[in-house]
Amino acid sequence: MSRAFTKEDGPTRWEPPVPPAAYTARLPGEAEALHESNDLLELLHWLQRQPGGPLEIRDRAGILLGVQQ
Repeated sequence: MSRAFTKEDGPTRWEPPVPPAAYTARLPGEAEALHESNDLLELLHWLQRQPGGPLEIRDRAGILLGVQQ
């Protein structure tokens, strides 16, 4: 196998970076997403099953789409 397809720090194959999801749910003021999805309806169903507390819904560009209370 060519070295072009291995990581410098191990024998595993290189994998391309995962593109960011279209929508994310996160705590207000936090950078880390609690849930990511490319399907807005699936994200809304996930939010509906959560116990509560404020969560922000943002798009890929980071624009706030809504807040669940």
